[in-house]
Amino acid sequence: MDPPLRFVLCGSVDDGKSTLIGRILHDCGQVFRDQMEGVAEDSRRYGTQGDATDLALLMDGLQDEREQGITIDVAYRGFETARRRFIVADAPGHEQYTRNMATGASTAQLGVVLADVRKGVLPQTARHTRIAAMFGVRHIVLAVNKMDLVRWDRDAFESIASAYRVLAAEIGIAQVAAIPVCALTGENLTRPSERTQWYAGPTLLAHLETVQVEPRTAGQPFRIPVQYVNRPNADFRGYCGRVVSGAVKPGDRVRISPAGTPATVESIVAWQGTRERAKRGDSLTLTLQPEVDVTRGDVIEAADRPLEVADQFQARILWMGDEPLTVGRQYRLKLHTREVGATVTRIRHRIDVSDSSQLAAPHLYLNDLGIVNLATSRPVPFAPFDECAALGGFMLIDRATNATVGAGTLTFALMRAANLEWHDFDVDGEVRAELKRQRPRCLWLTGLSASGKSTIANLLERHLVTEGRHTYLLDGDNVRHGLNRDLGFTEADRVENIRRVAEVARLMVDAGLIVIVSFISPFQSERDFARSLFEPDDFMEIFVDASVEACAARDPKGLYAKAKRGEIRNFTGIDSPYERPERPDVHLNTEKLSPEECVEVVMRRLA
Repeated sequence: MDPPLRFVLCGSVDDGKSTLIGRILHDCGQVFRDQMEGVAEDSRRYGTQGDATDLALLMDGLQDEREQGITIDVAYRGFETARRRFIVADAPGHEQYTRNMATGASTAQLGVVLADVRKGVLPQTARHTRIAAMFGVRHIVLAVNKMDLVRWDRDAFESIASAYRVLAAEIGIAQVAAIPVCALTGENLTRPSERTQWYAGPTLLAHLETVQVEPRTAGQPFRIPVQYVNRPNADFRGYCGRVVSGAVKPGDRVRISPAGTPATVESIVAWQGTRERAKRGDSLTLTLQPEVDVTRGDVIEAADRPLEVADQFQARILWMGDEPLTVGRQYRLKLHTREVGATVTRIRHRIDVSDSSQLAAPHLYLNDLGIVNLATSRPVPFAPFDECAALGGFMLIDRATNATVGAGTLTFALMRAANLEWHDFDVDGEVRAELKRQRPRCLWLTGLSASGKSTIANLLERHLVTEGRHTYLLDGDNVRHGLNRDLGFTEADRVENIRRVAEVARLMVDAGLIVIVSFISPFQSERDFARSLFEPDDFMEIFVDASVEACAARDPKGLYAKAKRGEIRNFTGIDSPYERPERPDVHLNTEKLSPEECVEVVMRRLA
């Protein structure tokens, strides 16, 4: 029997994907009698084939799917023939659920793309093809469906096949097998059609049974990302994971990436016992000699073929978040078993799915495909996705909600960043703090405009200086006269505004100063980023709290009135949101406390 095949079934909505796989399952005898009885009953309620059984319901398992007649979630199904075993992902066609289609494509070896012969190649057909290609699918079958509705017209089929091959060539897919089918009846799907004498190729099922798909890791050296350090007792230390490429045996020389520490494989432990060899796809535990420092997210690799280690990359990305991708915003990046902070530093361009053109884009929105530059908070070991999917595919996760907002593939490292190293000097932050005889800190004041931040910051600095402290005050308006004068008030500019100020504050704390930062800083994720730059006790988030109404009544600059008249756009509290701090270290209600009382609260907390 040939090796198992994982394929994704995709295309635009109503092209017949669920019907196609339902027909294959039925004709291959992969449906139990009670399942068919259930589908027959559901067909009377939800079916689209009149009195006939609607085989699409074999895959559309959700209530909403059956009521709407569309696939929403990815439906996985295993089946087999005498020649091969298959795992198929039936992906939703509706644009709203494109993120679910990407899930199915991420593990597929082959893509079956459906096109309704009456509609041709649609934008969603092109989008799905690009997503499949982005996740490494290089074998495509174009199934031109519903041929019975055009009386199996050869010209209609060849017109669509020709247009699709042009699209595939633009994406980089050289070979496309085009097959005319009728999923409803199974013609050219599981059995040849008598009405296509002009077509000499195989049925879709026959093609799937015989196609040979070479893994991208063929010929690659041994690599295993560490998932877990197994230490059941003082006499055993093992490193668990799944081999993503190559093979290994006891006695092989390896190194630990990113540290580069050398070691030798002592033993290979699996659930059956020790083994003399392990290969790609095996889950196992390695013991090393000597016992070296290895943690989750490290990669154990062949000593003579090390991975690249970098902290800045160019990447392809599918944006899956409801909120747009914003340059400079902090996310979490999950790459193999390693998780680090990450920022998109530049959106190079957005890809138009219809004609492959590259479009300038300040943001990426839901279902957009783009090319971006990524920066990670720490160097990570990786391989380009086209070389090894397991070491080059990543997810971006929203820090606040833990939702997956992006999926992508690393193409190469930006070497100018990978060549940078941090230099340690003899005079460090502790020395500078000792000279000033104080504990450096960052006091971060956040709140709406006119909430009282600048007044409190000014009084606080005066109080600290009176006590002989060395301070510096970074004020939002003042910084925009110099360091951030090139930034406006869009969401992206506000994110970059806070990033720069946080980095400056970090350097000032390292210089031994008590830094007072007075910025609206409306987004929780950016305040969390600022906190992440400091040691836990060196950062204090101070929420200067006042209602929009109270701030508008105080408003010394008249900004709220202008914003309400539409003269100022993106004004926090009016047409731009302010995310109240979730867990501030100090909460100052300036509608109840005077500025002097607020300073007393902060000083007591500092003491």
